[in-house]
Amino acid sequence: MAARMTQTQLTRTLADAGGVSNKSAKGLLETLAGIAIRETKKSGVFVLPGIGRLKLVSRKARMGRNPATGEAIKIPAKKVVKFTVAKAAKDAISPKKK
Repeated sequence: MAARMTQTQLTRTLADAGGVSNKSAKGLLETLAGIAIRETKKSGVFVLPGIGRLKLVSRKARMGRNPATGEAIKIPAKKVVKFTVAKAAKDAISPKKK
């Protein structure tokens, strides 16, 4: 398996594709991340067209088990962020076999 793309490699790739400096491309990535966080907090969803969506989801309180002792424990309600991959991205990355 190939190594994952680092932030520096992503910044350089964006800079080359857009014809801008590495500093500008890094600023763009940081701004995009900030917008995604702000919009997810504010409206509960952020859509990145062609890639997917970040969604704020409320989980209910529930009962769980301590795996070490088997003792029942109460897991409190909380909010979590989920990412759903867009169908176009999913099909491009791993197409269905016919």
